[in-house]
Amino acid sequence: MSDNVDLWALSDLATPWCVRVVVTLGVAEHMADGVTKVGELARRADCDGESLARVLRRLVANGLFEEPAEDEFTLNEAARVFLEPGPLRGGLNLDGHGGRLAGAWTGLLDAVRSGRPTYQGVFGLPFWEDLDAHPGLAESYDSMMVEGRHVPDPAVLVHDGDWADVRHVVDVGGGTGAMLAEILRARPHIHGTLVDLPRTVARSGEIFGPAGVADRATVAPQSFFEPLPAGADVYLIQSVLLDWPDEEATRLLTRCAEAAAPNGRVVVVGGVSADRAAGKGGLLLMVMTGGKPRSLDEFRVLAAEAGLTVSASGESPSGHFIIESRPS
Repeated sequence: MSDNVDLWALSDLATPWCVRVVVTLGVAEHMADGVTKVGELARRADCDGESLARVLRRLVANGLFEEPAEDEFTLNEAARVFLEPGPLRGGLNLDGHGGRLAGAWTGLLDAVRSGRPTYQGVFGLPFWEDLDAHPGLAESYDSMMVEGRHVPDPAVLVHDGDWADVRHVVDVGGGTGAMLAEILRARPHIHGTLVDLPRTVARSGEIFGPAGVADRATVAPQSFFEPLPAGADVYLIQSVLLDWPDEEATRLLTRCAEAAAPNGRVVVVGGVSADRAAGKGGLLLMVMTGGKPRSLDEFRVLAAEAGLTVSASGESPSGHFIIESRPS
């Protein structure tokens, strides 16, 4: 075995699953409440005490948690990350969307052999249909998007920073509206339309109301593969394009080009990088949906097929790589 590569560590499956189990059971939260004896931890988490102890000892050996006395476990600094809100906890929780993410990896071999997503072979339905069939999973996924990919950041909208001619923004596939709410809050002269599936935009009131922008926000409960609300100044696609293979990504861009014509622009944030190296990876997307990150050159090809011409690209003040395109 190479001196520089520990193949056993690289191929370990036990430790990652142990991490997900303690997150799902809320073990760190119970410890933060002062519960340290494994029997009481197991009672609070509704699980078997001996089995929980074995899981925790595996994590202690890897630097997570401490066992100061036999069958007594406590937080250490590394384990306190499980107390922090954010996408990490949702992504590791096996009872929610995180469980689907973890299980989807079992289809990796078939995805590599076939070149096609294998989520349906693992769970019985294609990814998006699976969310439609399981409202709890869909809600978990939407929450993860708000906390993870759809990070509210109004600075990403226009590359050159010129908002003078922007009066209406359509957030295409914008989830529950967190990004659009921040844009509207930062720019009081702008109105916005949120486009996403009915089950998702139904929750937008929870976002728009507290943000104080409900009077300037409307929703379009639909697929973004259908004709989009026309005539807006900007069509924003944030962290959506990478979820789809080339054919569907081109269809989405085509809908945006149709709606933006003749004078609007299409702004893409996330999933496209300046070069191929920066956009490498996307293995989980390959398994789940067939989507992938793309280089700017690859995006130009899709944009041209959709009737768009890239007019600007670069990093926003917040560090996001963004692309502006206009109907050809």
